[in-house]
Amino acid sequence: MAPENTPLPTEIALSDEISGAPPCVLVFNANDASGAGGLSADVLAAGSVGAHALPVVTGAYMRDTAEIFDHIAFDDDAVAEQARSVLEDIRVQIIKVGFCGNPDNLSVIAEICTDYAELPVIAYMPNLSWWEDEKIDAYLDAFRELILPQTTVLVGNHNTLWRWLLPDWSSEKSPSPRDIARAAAEVGVPYVLVTGINHPDQHVENALATAHTVMVSERFERFDVVFAGAGDTLSIALAAVLAAGTDLELATREALNYLDQSLNSGFRPGMGHILPDRLFWAEAEDEESEDGDGLPATAEDFSLPRHETKH
Repeated sequence: MAPENTPLPTEIALSDEISGAPPCVLVFNANDASGAGGLSADVLAAGSVGAHALPVVTGAYMRDTAEIFDHIAFDDDAVAEQARSVLEDIRVQIIKVGFCGNPDNLSVIAEICTDYAELPVIAYMPNLSWWEDEKIDAYLDAFRELILPQTTVLVGNHNTLWRWLLPDWSSEKSPSPRDIARAAAEVGVPYVLVTGINHPDQHVENALATAHTVMVSERFERFDVVFAGAGDTLSIALAAVLAAGTDLELATREALNYLDQSLNSGFRPGMGHILPDRLFWAEAEDEESEDGDGLPATAEDFSLPRHETKH
């Protein structure tokens, strides 16, 4: 029998553990079995920069590292229940909204953002060209109406945001980050992070802009390969750094630098595109296996029995 003054396990004080916890980011996104983007990218990149991701599954991509074939959306009630369960339990610093599958899911996410209006929202709009035109139009319309009015920072590729927010652009000159930011401001978005602005000197520009000014402009050397998952990586990195209390301009620079290093260390796990190495900093130089031959470990290296079950 325990002494009278010994606390039961359920009575153990957690104040020290809670005060030392990493900042938490609530993430709405689709699962991506290839690991290119989606929730797998969000969880890994958030952890890499020191945050704890709370992943809410909005659906699942059917894809490999080369292309997206299809997407299956979760029921909106399931999305809402996942999010509200953790919000009632965990202190969240910021919300990231990735690809959510359909207008119904966007509607419940908008309700949650309204209920937790004190939380900043980082919204990422991916390239949806793989999808059916009718679904793209319905999704973009719902995102504009429901999510953008509650968005703090909208993140997206220059061409994607241009076609979405400035469909009637008629100038021979492509829109600047400020042009895109002005269009976003009309629906309530104060900041836009525009990526992938091409320049003729083999560099790409990324700019954080408002309707009135460009706050951050960073140029990086263009890689001569195609990446998958860069946008999710950047948007979750920005959300995670902001969740730690960093101001927006510095957080943007840190997130862009993190993405650049992730891409510079990118790898090709399959036959498709290059994926960002979101744990680039954890790799030792010239790392080899214990026997020194530099080859990947096999089951024999760990004395693991092979699967011999026959069906």
